[in-house]
Amino acid sequence: MNVIYIPLDERPCNRLYPEYIASCNDEINILSPDLSILGYKKTPCNLEAVWKFLEDNAQFVDVAILSIDMLLYGGLLPSRLHKSTAEELEVYIDRIKNIKSKNKNLKIYAFNLIMRTPKYSSSDEEPDYYEHYGAEIFKRSYLIDKKDRVGISSDEEQILLNLERGIPKEYIVDYEIRRNTNIQMNKKVLELLKDNILDYLVIPQDDSCEFGYTAMDQRKINQYIDLNNLFGDVLIYPGADEVGATLLSRAFSDYKNKRVKIYPVYSSTLGKSIIPLYEDRPMFESLKSHIMSAGGQIVYNYDCADIILAINSPGKVMQESWDQFKCRDVSYDSYRNILSFTHSIKNFVESGKDVIIADCAYANGGDYQLIKLLDKYEVLDKIKAYYGWNTHCNSLGTTLSQGIITHFGFNKDNVDKSLIYHLLEDVFYQSKVRMYVNKEILPKYECNYFDISRSIEIVEEKICSLIKNEFEQVIKNSFKDKTISNLSVYNPWKRMFEIGLDLDI
Repeated sequence: MNVIYIPLDERPCNRLYPEYIASCNDEINILSPDLSILGYKKTPCNLEAVWKFLEDNAQFVDVAILSIDMLLYGGLLPSRLHKSTAEELEVYIDRIKNIKSKNKNLKIYAFNLIMRTPKYSSSDEEPDYYEHYGAEIFKRSYLIDKKDRVGISSDEEQILLNLERGIPKEYIVDYEIRRNTNIQMNKKVLELLKDNILDYLVIPQDDSCEFGYTAMDQRKINQYIDLNNLFGDVLIYPGADEVGATLLSRAFSDYKNKRVKIYPVYSSTLGKSIIPLYEDRPMFESLKSHIMSAGGQIVYNYDCADIILAINSPGKVMQESWDQFKCRDVSYDSYRNILSFTHSIKNFVESGKDVIIADCAYANGGDYQLIKLLDKYEVLDKIKAYYGWNTHCNSLGTTLSQGIITHFGFNKDNVDKSLIYHLLEDVFYQSKVRMYVNKEILPKYECNYFDISRSIEIVEEKICSLIKNEFEQVIKNSFKDKTISNLSVYNPWKRMFEIGLDLDI
């Protein structure tokens, strides 16, 4: 299967993870735009160059996987910052139609985000005024939506009144105009689905919440879906950076004309019902959407399953990954039996089942307890996929994608490389090294969490040394026939939140 892939942005999670997952099956070839035209953080991509790449190469592939946010606004962050009108953006909708008319056998899988509304004040990924009024903008929309849907208390009425008085009106106007424009474009993309220009569409919610702008936008889109009889043809669920990978496995499942049967196993009794950090619904509800989007089918009997999906869930409440070392909530031990969970994984592996692991016990990083046990029982290098990065749905989506794709055949060396890559990044960097470097190293070099540009090479070398050392100290019984022959680290946005790895094994 030949694929042209237009990513959400230039970071490794969006640009490279789908390519790495595709490399786990030799039947898939991916063609993507060169990094040089994809933009940088808040700077949009070279839109015309990206469009030319897509239009020139569409004739040579079976499938196109398209980030609408890249093709309309120039990327994820530019979608939150642009000044374009709906009328100006419609020309790109017409270009998608033109691609389909010229390539009638091309299957187009697309995704178009609902714009997020962070709860905190930071301009790192938002408009400049979000640095000072971000939390207030979120809270205002939260209370407006809550008031409309379920009502608010007199104290909340006073808080809302104070927020209305305190936030400069021009900031609200700017923010809401952009959101309204993006909603109009969401509707235009839904029309492409209705007119059979798109073969499949996902509308992910980036960092969602029960009330507020994102929830209000979701309702508007759902109403439009119902109005146009598209219910069942498009899914809306939490996620963002994993969707390129999700649609890759969906396309490959369609190409193979098979729905892979997936049996989920949670590490805790309450796991299914826990609402993860940064999301708006129970874990099991998101799972249903992710399995459908990825081209799978959920089953409730492991005997008939093609894949066992082991989901490491919190016991009762979810914490950030760095909390596991000094202030882990007691419910991780009292409401979850991680040893029993590990034994289940071992038994499934030994019985010949394909096992994949979505490590979602913590937000923003993997679970050291789980990894140490998997290594101790010598099953860590016998699974088909492991992810434990950022949000629950980021991890879930990429795990499912790799599991489904490797079900149809797999390249063992590249599967092992993927496992090692995500141990290094998801577990050792995100959970432990990231915060250690932030606290102990960055101050020495006049750097901070959001900006390491002053000493980026030194910081990257420190990170590389530390994660490699963690791997050597923790992983004792797995990958005995593999060695890390080359490892280097880069911080794509010159901050600490994410890294990329150049890895050879």
